[in-house]
Amino acid sequence: MNRQDSPASAAPGATRIVEVLTEALPYISRFYGKTIVIKYGGNAMIDEALQAGFARDVALMKLVGMKPVVVHGGGPQIGALLQRIGKESAFVNGLRVTDSETMDIVGMVLGGQVNKKIVQRINQHGARAVGLSGEDGALIRARKLAAPGGPARQPEVDMGHVGEVEHINTEVIDMLTRGDFIPVIAPIGSDARGQFYNINGDLVAGRLAAVLNAEKLIVLSNVPGLQDAAGQVVTRLALDEVQQYIDDGAVREGMLPKVQAASDAVREGVTSAHIIDGRVAHATLLEIFTDAGVGTVIRATISSG
Repeated sequence: MNRQDSPASAAPGATRIVEVLTEALPYISRFYGKTIVIKYGGNAMIDEALQAGFARDVALMKLVGMKPVVVHGGGPQIGALLQRIGKESAFVNGLRVTDSETMDIVGMVLGGQVNKKIVQRINQHGARAVGLSGEDGALIRARKLAAPGGPARQPEVDMGHVGEVEHINTEVIDMLTRGDFIPVIAPIGSDARGQFYNINGDLVAGRLAAVLNAEKLIVLSNVPGLQDAAGQVVTRLALDEVQQYIDDGAVREGMLPKVQAASDAVREGVTSAHIIDGRVAHATLLEIFTDAGVGTVIRATISSG
């Protein structure tokens, strides 16, 4: 018996596939040709199934006409290697203290191991990804971070080779996206003297989204999203509400740079920034192709409707 002899047997599954594609069509149309910056990190970078799913999702975004740009972290991988050599990790306000030895490891892990693996996985799904580090093509000009959280506050410890973004050369990214490539960026920058800096990936992604006039910034995390004092996920947040959550202590440690990046991006013109649960399979597509979402969205204003 061939397929033509028994069309009804395949109909339920096939019909559902068509329904899903039809439901996604308005979102595909809305975001066709739009730049979507994705900060890839957390458990989504460790779990094998989530790694494969993320690569497939990014390839799909590209193949339906979006312009994904990926900025990746690598904290767990860096931490694991530091532990193996007997070096303790230290953090201030969610940022890793980076001495010269740690900077060498950061460069090796982010620019080599992690970046290449992400590129390889995306390419396996039919897209064309290109790996970059911030120093490639003078992509990210950096400076030493004056203080955790901003130059107005003095750090309790010397953060070492921790940097912040001074300038991004969009020409490199534009060239790649025009050529139908997906840039995959390791958040390492250098200054005019050639000194390398470890830059928080969330902050790089936020700045990149702003200068690329991205439609969305999506930040994958290890939590369901921004949570209030009662532990409930805040699904929608306006810019003028963000500081209150910081003051209340709901935003702390690793969530601080995520919220800062998201807020800065929206303040500089990005339509929306999303902090989502990267532990959820296909979280990126759920956030783009559905209204349900899997985290917190930050916009300039939130309508009551």
